[in-house]
Amino acid sequence: MDVRELEKYQAVQEVAKNTMKYLTSFISKGFSESEIAEASDEFMLRNGASSFWYHGVGSLVLIGKRTALSVSGRDYEPASLRVGNEDLVTVDLGPQIDSYWGDFARSFVIGNGKVISTVSQGASKKVIELGTGLVVEKWLHSKLQQTATPEMTFEELHSLLNGLITEAGYSNLDFKKNLGHTIEKNIGDRRYIEKGSKVKLGDAGLFTFEPHIKKKNGLFGYKKEDIYCFLDGTIRIL
Repeated sequence: MDVRELEKYQAVQEVAKNTMKYLTSFISKGFSESEIAEASDEFMLRNGASSFWYHGVGSLVLIGKRTALSVSGRDYEPASLRVGNEDLVTVDLGPQIDSYWGDFARSFVIGNGKVISTVSQGASKKVIELGTGLVVEKWLHSKLQQTATPEMTFEELHSLLNGLITEAGYSNLDFKKNLGHTIEKNIGDRRYIEKGSKVKLGDAGLFTFEPHIKKKNGLFGYKKEDIYCFLDGTIRIL
């Protein structure tokens, strides 16, 4: 991938990141999945996105126990469920500029009706419990950055990180049991971080890491997604 093309991907990913910053202040008690998704889509279109690559879904929004739902964009329908005073909201964004994709997801802990940037020890028991999943997501991403090499295959990465998810007391919620995919120009060309894939990370170009996890016997699902690539042998976040 040449520098010019990489810059195009960075530009569309920046739209996703800026949208998520906007949602941090927008999401609050009383908003429904459909209202959050509508506001998110409108923000992306106003700020440079030309369309949405994931089956036309720009913002896949899940609230509360629905955050444990793993669903394709083909089948996703936002619910009328509304954000509670202490809750969890997951947003997965898929903006597109021309043929270039962005892909970015985050889970938000809600306390006192607002998004909490940092869960303090003074928070309620429920909010502290909700925050543990965010800690595990951050840890998994750090493990990826510490252990991934250009010669590692998607299968090897999948085995390693799925093992860490289990070790942490969580389960992989993805309906295909993968942990991410390559960024392509056509949705059908995606290759997945999954068992059996011999694709080497250094040959994959841009790829997502997006573990969708739930604590065993827990009620809520968590997601943190970034786009990664290897540049000069070093893994980098787009």
